[in-house]
Amino acid sequence: MARWLRPLVGALLLLEVAAALNFLHHRYEEMVQALFRVQSQCPYITRIYSIGRSVEGRHLYVLEFSDYPGIHEPLEPEFKYVGNMHGNEVLGRELLLQLSEFLCEEYRRGNERITSLIHGTRIHIMPSMNPDGYEVAAKQGPDSNGYLTGRNNANGVDLNRNFPDLNTFMYYSGEISGPNHHIPLPDNWKTQVEPETLAVIQWISNYNFVLSANLHGGAVVANYPYDKSQDQRFRNHRRTVNTPTPDDKLFQKLAKTYSYAHGWMHRGWNCGDYFADGITNGASWYSLSKGMQDFNYLYTNCFEITLELSCDKFPPEEDLERQWMANREALVAFIEEVHQGIKGMVSDENNNGIAGAVISVQGISHDITSGDMGDYFRLLLPGTYTVTASAEGYQPQTVITTVGPAAVSLVHFQLKQNVVKKPLERKASGTRANNKALQKKVVPRATRRGTQR
Repeated sequence: MARWLRPLVGALLLLEVAAALNFLHHRYEEMVQALFRVQSQCPYITRIYSIGRSVEGRHLYVLEFSDYPGIHEPLEPEFKYVGNMHGNEVLGRELLLQLSEFLCEEYRRGNERITSLIHGTRIHIMPSMNPDGYEVAAKQGPDSNGYLTGRNNANGVDLNRNFPDLNTFMYYSGEISGPNHHIPLPDNWKTQVEPETLAVIQWISNYNFVLSANLHGGAVVANYPYDKSQDQRFRNHRRTVNTPTPDDKLFQKLAKTYSYAHGWMHRGWNCGDYFADGITNGASWYSLSKGMQDFNYLYTNCFEITLELSCDKFPPEEDLERQWMANREALVAFIEEVHQGIKGMVSDENNNGIAGAVISVQGISHDITSGDMGDYFRLLLPGTYTVTASAEGYQPQTVITTVGPAAVSLVHFQLKQNVVKKPLERKASGTRANNKALQKKVVPRATRRGTQR
């Protein structure tokens, strides 16, 4: 390279880094450029892919971090962040772009914590689930943006009220104790959802996500399922009824992990509301039907919470750096929560992985299943548990294991195939036939011997 070009190239690189560190609102094209810039800076640990398109044809891009991008490694959990589901709630979008740059930069610097996280976790980051709505909100700008302007997608649909209503099936098929895991979708579900919702459902069906958070705005609180209460109205008034999942204590711990790592969420008083410890059960706050959070828990293996991150849905650019500093540690600490509980392989006697094996924990009426390779991940609080793995055609296996506070516990299962027995009638019939044959051969000889005597 000519000597006179080197200073120019160096200056351009500095400008590129400076631009990456600026705290700005990113329109769609700028967001895409930011994602691809991170991918180009960390090509060996990142991958960009699209899960589909919005109503107006914009890609729903995901940036993946992994030591083997594009590959699921057995026993490595899958994690996801989803931002900007409501187009006018934009802080999550900007925080996820900043998080992407932060992970890349710290990995390149040799940060041991971030390196360990990326090597041991497959992290998926979707900055915007509703890019069409964002463009509507962004045209108004932070100063004049209406409370609902750009909230919905281009068809005017609220995407967080657009998922199949599995809560109702659960409540009214067996009340609160009814089926609450891997509930099948209705036959006509694809005709009832928007393109963005369809893309997300297909996405979470294809990846065995373990933990997730979706980022919103308008309040400051970590919200956990269930979002929908069993009885939504009472005497024409909406009720707020705490509606816990079987994993309620675990969800509270996950929510507190974020709130206490956040700059001020844990204090409770924010935006004129008070939430103890900065967390709330969704239905206790207000009942929400067809939400993404409950859908994850009822249809997949994924435990998802909703993070409300700012009083102002569209904060001004001068507030973005302060918000990033308040959320940076919380965003990383929450990803680390995917490494708790138990995980392991479910295999047959030939060490072949068994996909779809059911992992049940005694005392917690919510099961998860093994992935395509036979690996499973079950988030649990510290304690001693009785865990059973079962699969069709195999004998179930039960173990007792203790989960500590520091790291995930490895618990493997090797299932034996069921022995196929012949029907009892056939066995009896066969025995009688054998006895008759013996009689024919033996009895006559004895008779002859008796005659000779």
